[in-house]
Parts: sequence; C-alpha cells; structure tokens
Amino acid sequence: MNNPRYQRWLAVGLLVLVLLAFVLAVLMPLLSAGLAYHEEKNDLLFRLQRQQQIAARKDSVAESLEATKLQFQEQGYFSNRDTEALVSADLQNTVKTAVAEAGGQLTSTQGLPGKIDNGFNRVAVRVRMNGNIETLRAVLHNIAVAVPVLIVDQIDINPLRGVRNRITNKIEANAQLNVSFQVVSFMRETAQ
Repeated sequence: MNNPRYQRWLAVGLLVLVLLAFVLAVLMPLLSAGLAYHEEKNDLLFRLQRQQQIAARKDSVAESLEATKLQFQEQGYFSNRDTEALVSADLQNTVKTAVAEAGGQLTSTQGLPGKIDNGFNRVAVRVRMNGNIETLRAVLHNIAVAVPVLIVDQIDINPLRGVRNRITNKIEANAQLNVSFQVVSFMRETAQ
C-alpha cells in the first residue's frame, strides 16, 4: 500500500470522485435551475409580447366596436320611441295595417304590460283577427319583415264554425279562421 503508483491512482480516483460529487451536488442543480429560469424567462417574454400585441390592437378594436354600435343603431332592430305607450301604439297600427292589407278582419288589439328583459323593454300587443289561411300567411309575413323587428308569440288558430244548411241539415265547411296571437317588439331600457 505504500506503493507510490498506487497512491497516485488512489489520489486521482479520489480527485475524480470529489470532482464528480461536486458536479453532481453543485453544478448540475445550478445548470438545471439556470435552464428552468431561461425557459421561464422565454415564456414570460412570449406572454409579454402577446399582451403588447393585444394592447396595440386596443384602438382598432374600440373603433370597430363603435362602428358596430353605429351600424346596429342604423339597422333599426329596436323601436326608437321614448315610451312604452308609443311603442304599443306603433305595434297596434302595424298590425292593423297588415291585417287590412291582407284582407282580414281585425277583431281586437290590446296592449299588454311591458317587461324588462336583459336590458330591453319587451312591449307586446294581443291581437284577434278573422280570415282565411292566405290572409293569415300574409299577415304573418308582413309582421316578419317589419322594421323594427317584430316577433309573433303565443299564436292560437281555430276554425270558425260553419253554417248549417237548412236544406241538407248539415254543417257546411268554412275556410275562415279565428286567430289570436301576440306581437312583440323591443325598445332599449330607458335610464332611470
């Protein structure tokens, strides 16, 4: 064991062992942490660049939103009247015109109390009319294409009873219908 050659190899082996322990215990965790920090830095830089790109588009998005709002107002989907009573009167007039143009007979119209739904006032009118199936089709078509947008709700269609023939004592078929439905329009909720 006192052989100098053996002692040199033993010293070199111990030195390699100490260096290996130093690399495994100190340098590897430092390198690993450095790589993790580098990846995290790159990820944060990517996020920062993406957020800067989004922030840079803020003005164009705001302009687009304003243009969309303006276009939406110009389309007239909602009634531009100030009060619920005026919207109801417009609805009744629209329905009266649609029924008259279709050749039907308007029995009654009745304004219903409005409801607030998602920031909009829902204004409805109950309608009763008589006419044949073509008249009903024409009325519903006129309501569907009207501006501001109108919605038909709770429609109830019943045939009118036929007249009894005095000679044959049988009830003759009648093509007339008794129709009741609601027409709904919307207006923006008024600020209170």
